[in-house]
Amino acid sequence: MMIGRSVGRVVISDVTPVVSCGQWPARAVVGEDLTVGATVFREGHDLIGANVVLSGPDGQGTPFIRMHSAGPGTDRVEAEITTGDEGLWGYRVEAWSDPVATWRHGIELKVGAGQSVDELAVDFEDGARLLLRALPGVPEGRRAEVARAVAALRDDTLDDPHERIAAALDPRLTSLLDAFPLRELVTRSPLYRIWVDRPRALYGSWYEMFPRSEGATLDPPRSGTFLTAAERLPAIAEMGFDVVYLPPIHPVGEVNRKGPNNTLVPGPDDPGSPWAIGSEHGGHDAVHPDLGTIEDFDLFVARARSLGMEIALDLALQCAPDHPWAKHHPEWFVVRSDGSIAYAENPPKKYQDIYPLNFDTDPSGLYQEILRVVRHWTAHGVRIFRVDNPHTKPVEFWEWLIGQVKATEPDVLFLAEAFTRPAMMHTLAKVGFTQSYTYFTWRNQKWELEEYARELIDAAHYMRPNFFVNTPDILPGFLQEGGPAAFRIRAVLAATMSPTWGVYAGYELYENTPVRPGSEEYLDSEKYQYRPRDWAAAEREGRSLAPYLTRLNQIRRAHPALHWLRNLHLHHADGDEFIVYSKRLADVDGSGGSGGPGGSGDADTVLVIVNLDPHDVRETTVRLDMPALGLGWDDSFDVTDEFTGETYRWGRDNYVRLDPSVQPAHILTVRARS
Repeated sequence: MMIGRSVGRVVISDVTPVVSCGQWPARAVVGEDLTVGATVFREGHDLIGANVVLSGPDGQGTPFIRMHSAGPGTDRVEAEITTGDEGLWGYRVEAWSDPVATWRHGIELKVGAGQSVDELAVDFEDGARLLLRALPGVPEGRRAEVARAVAALRDDTLDDPHERIAAALDPRLTSLLDAFPLRELVTRSPLYRIWVDRPRALYGSWYEMFPRSEGATLDPPRSGTFLTAAERLPAIAEMGFDVVYLPPIHPVGEVNRKGPNNTLVPGPDDPGSPWAIGSEHGGHDAVHPDLGTIEDFDLFVARARSLGMEIALDLALQCAPDHPWAKHHPEWFVVRSDGSIAYAENPPKKYQDIYPLNFDTDPSGLYQEILRVVRHWTAHGVRIFRVDNPHTKPVEFWEWLIGQVKATEPDVLFLAEAFTRPAMMHTLAKVGFTQSYTYFTWRNQKWELEEYARELIDAAHYMRPNFFVNTPDILPGFLQEGGPAAFRIRAVLAATMSPTWGVYAGYELYENTPVRPGSEEYLDSEKYQYRPRDWAAAEREGRSLAPYLTRLNQIRRAHPALHWLRNLHLHHADGDEFIVYSKRLADVDGSGGSGGPGGSGDADTVLVIVNLDPHDVRETTVRLDMPALGLGWDDSFDVTDEFTGETYRWGRDNYVRLDPSVQPAHILTVRARS
């Protein structure tokens, strides 16, 4: 029986980074360094080589990037590649038999064993012929080195075999032929893909705000507008945030509108939930008339951009009962046996003000309408969408929609708000979502934070986390019970463990009152009512966390090591009250590669130590993995605290004491002593 071949003459297997056997592209950002790895081997003892062929969106790339052993005896090889422009990149691994290296290895052993010139005559000639075969692939300016080695191998006047092979084994020639090898029996892997996004896909600080609360009044009830909300933007920029995320800004439905704290009976002036989208004033492509006009929105976007920030807009694919779609396209909803449209439920929770969409009855029409809506907002300057509950819509739809958008606008980013099962969360990332909300909000203990960090690092080639410390839906118990120290602790963890993190407005005012004991809902939730805040008074009276958040974002911007995820390394601390981790980025050169903006030409190493107990002073001994810091086990080095400016001399084992009411964490810059 004939069996089809799945391998070549040289076996290539276990190529990385690959997502689901190549079903979807791996992920990177512009200028990111990626490690391509593979297991390569062949029968017998002949030596083999491997290289990566990298091609960009324009078909241009690097045809030969040499791979090197990842460790003796493993058959594993690796190479570093650096991505360029946004778009879809491709790479292959090529493995091949290396006759020159095989000959070189053999002749060294034979000469070392004392074989004579006469015994090695054929070996010398074999080597000369191999070098001549390699000659055309060598740059013209260096061919003389090959010719000298050939001449020496054929020089019968040289009686010492060491002299005969010296030129062929010269390290300079060896390096030359490693870079321009003679390749035989070349085997190629399938083409694997990498989608490259702009840097904001991986790194950024997010701030969530409700425009209707900024400039709002309660007596009389009156909504804020885009113009009044724009007055808040300079303060957000001053805190160092890069992205301002807006919940839905569309008309809110009148039918079944919710009142304060999710009550079913609203007052005449209650604004309702922004996620109950659509009314007689329009749907997903309209702005709420209380907020202003589309021209006002354009001014808001422009103002944010002038301050170095961009706007992320909520994409919530659901409708209020009076949304235009419900009137004109009832086939886009679930119709019950009595002819009514089913509202959203997550038993025992009921969302009477929201109709979920049905993607099965008219997928073509619904798909195209949603694509039209997205393109409407990208035309108004929105380049980031925070997608509400994507796990309740078909995965194939998201693959189609994101693919359609990125085919013409590759800079558009999508954040998945999917607090759901791991399989769905990871698959949404695989099919195209740029970032994902995470379980960080509920990870408080040392063991679970470390476990989750390892999980995210393992998935970093396709899933990018966004560590939000709170959301309008989630007031974690840790914040309810831990006081101001808890807010500092969670901010430090989010801002330094993940390249992207975010806060929901009110975090800087320590808002932490739940609607009832045991609930994660805020009392007087901004989802259902205006929430004007006196930011200036809080600052004057020292009741604001804003200076702390500002310093965190300053530290993040100053340290390129904090812009990445794959470089997170966990260290040991005695006891369960402390977590210790570092991020290191070698060769910070300001070239625009993984060194990030700026840089001094040295490694950037940041060490973070956090007291996870918001109530008590804690002490521990930190035991560092010195090689992870670029240091020897017995080295001493200086660390400078980024909050206080104090410098300490440290080694492998160090005593730490942190009072959460004063300073719950050290963020330390590591500098080796010269």
